[in-house]
This record gives sequence, C-alpha cells and structure tokens, in this order.
Amino acid sequence: MSEVAGSSGAAEPTGPGGPGAPEGREGVAGPEDGPAESEGPEEPEAREVPAGPDASEGQESPEDDENPIALRIEQLILGSDRRYTPFQAARAAGVPMELAARFWRAMGFADIGQAKALTEADVLALRRLAGLVEAGLLSEGMAVQVARSTGQTTARLADWQIDSFLEGLTEPQEGMSRTEIAYPLVELLLPELEEFLVYVWRRQLAAATGRVVQAQDDAEMVDRRLAVGFADLVGFTRLTRRLEEEELGELVEAFETTAADLVAAHGGRLIKTLGDEVLFSADDSGTAAEIGVRMIETLAHDETMPELRVGIAFGTVTTRMGDVFGTTVNLASRLTSIAPKDTVLVDSDFAEELIRDGDAPESEAEATAAEKAAAEGGAEAVPSYRFALQPMWQRPVRGLGVVEPWLLSRRG
Repeated sequence: MSEVAGSSGAAEPTGPGGPGAPEGREGVAGPEDGPAESEGPEEPEAREVPAGPDASEGQESPEDDENPIALRIEQLILGSDRRYTPFQAARAAGVPMELAARFWRAMGFADIGQAKALTEADVLALRRLAGLVEAGLLSEGMAVQVARSTGQTTARLADWQIDSFLEGLTEPQEGMSRTEIAYPLVELLLPELEEFLVYVWRRQLAAATGRVVQAQDDAEMVDRRLAVGFADLVGFTRLTRRLEEEELGELVEAFETTAADLVAAHGGRLIKTLGDEVLFSADDSGTAAEIGVRMIETLAHDETMPELRVGIAFGTVTTRMGDVFGTTVNLASRLTSIAPKDTVLVDSDFAEELIRDGDAPESEAEATAAEKAAAEGGAEAVPSYRFALQPMWQRPVRGLGVVEPWLLSRRG
C-alpha cells in the first residue's frame, strides 16, 4: 500500500474512520455499497465523492488541499493515481476490511478515514498478502509481521533518502523552487534506487538464509547461541546539552557509520542503532571480541569522539523480525552500563567460549611465562592468542543476579 500525505510512521493507530474502523464491514461488499472503480485513472485535481455508503456525503478528495507538485511526485513514485477509498480497495482485492486495516497499520501508515487515496498498487499488495495466507504459506499473524517488519525497515530507509537526497541536492535555483527541482531529481533517482534496493535485499536474504540452514537443528533456527554486544558512547546526554543540533547529528552519524563498517567488515551483523548506542551480534566469540576491541581502538584515535564502552555476552538468543531478545541481550546491556571507559566487558560464558576456541589463554600468567620460555629457546612454540581475559570482581546486576565480568583486551 502506498503512503499518503499526512500519514505517519506510527504503528497500530486506533483513530476512527481508518481502513479498518467500521466493525462488521468485512468481506466482499454487497450491491448497496456501489461498484469498485476500475476504469481509467481520474485527474488528481478532481473533487469526486467516493461511491457507496462507505463515503460521507460531500466528502472531498485529499488532493484538494495538497500541493500539485507534491501530487505529481507521489504519482511518479507510486506509478498510478489515487482511485480507491480503503473500503473500495479492500473490496477490489477481495480481502476483509478488518484484515486490510491490520496490514495497513502494520506497515506504519496512519488511518486515512474514507478518503480516496489508494492506488492499484495498494490493491495488488493486499491481494498478494492475503493470497499467501489463503494458500497456507503464511498464517495471518505472520503476514501481519511481514507487513510490519517491511514497513519499519523501509520507513527508515525512505526518511534517510529524503534527508540525504532531496534536502542535500535540491538547492533552490534562479527561477525554480526546491519543490520544483525535486520532481526531476526523483525521476532520475527512482529507477536506480529501486534496482539497488532489490539487489541489496536479495544479497541480505541469501546471507540470512545461509545462516539459518546451517543451524544444527530446528530449534536453533529461532533460538540460537550467539554473541551479542552493545557499544555505547560515554557522556552522550551531556553532549546533547553542549553541542549544536547539527554537530550532534554529525557525531551520531559518524559513530553509526564507523560501528556499522567495523561490524560488517569483521563478519558480524548490525542489529540496530540507537543514536549513542549500537547493538550487534556474531556467530562466534572470536568475531564478537574482534569487533568490540576494534571499536575501542578505532574511536580512541578519533579526537572528535567521546569515550566508548562495550559489553558482550554469549548464550541463547531469540530472534524476531531482525531483532534479538532474551537474557543474553539483557546481560550484554548491563555489562555495557558497568564497563569502564574505553574497555570491553564480557560475561563468563563468553570468556569460556573464547578460551575453548583458542582465542584466549586460560591463564594469562601461564601463557606469558610459556611465551617467554619459548622465546629463550627453552621450550616448544606455544599457541598464539589474540585476546587476554582478566577476571573482575563479581557483582550483583539488577534483574540478573550475581555476574562475573571479565575485562577483554588485545594481547601484545
């Protein structure tokens, strides 16, 4: 479904008169509701009252108060004109009104009453999702999750693209306003961005599918053992009071970009960014340790960045809609909050996993003595460890009992 002017990214709004507001009006409408409009597209300036009792007497089209250039841009992006009210779109798709409303809201669009604001693409999207449910490929709840996850992800992408492209590239010129420049810019960028989006999505889908099919059993496909880490900028709240908005935005963008690049380059997955904090995961402890230590090292050499602290835990994680949940995630968050500046704290399970994989010695003192002996020629060569682990004092952590944090650092 397409977004219309005045809609927001808020999920599950409950205002009356939305796509699913009229209870008991689901299913295919009877003759008294008037035929669905399926003939040629209307002009966007038309002030036509939607047919059937689902429209109020004398209701005006949403185009009436809109900028004509904005309408042209919308038609360019969506590829078709506004033709349907929500009820008419549901009827044309053969989908119950209540289910159509759930899909619409799950995608993050606000209720639009009975305005004639939907297009053929909205009808097709409804039909496709409902068809997956009817074919038994998806449950109704799963179809709603598909709509919600897709809507949330693409909403952020669209906002970023508007901020980056339209605001950055549409400087007003003599004889043309910013709005007038926007149309040819969108016309040029739209096909290229669409192709690139599909390419990246297919790449990500292939990578995610590969990870799932390599799981040892069915349970691991949902509840998996992963390393989960948080990286948090220290003193960010104070920075928000001291820096100008533009400076703060640049700092956050630089931090997110640096963190995302490091996570991707070393084989982890960036789960989400929260301004001053990023959440990442990795399949093994060595990868997560490299990411955490590398973040500290990289930001320590950047004078524009505040100090960083990282917390990592290893254990069973539940994955839903691209996010991660569970005790392991909570523990990683708590470790981050108690970590000293410019350090990485890990839990005991993570430390054991790192030792088991040969990335850290059981005893730093013994490893150092063995390396010294080997260097003097009095002993055989010893394994080369990447990381060092230093046990810290056990301490109670709210909601998780007593934990034993370990200080993680790079050896040598």
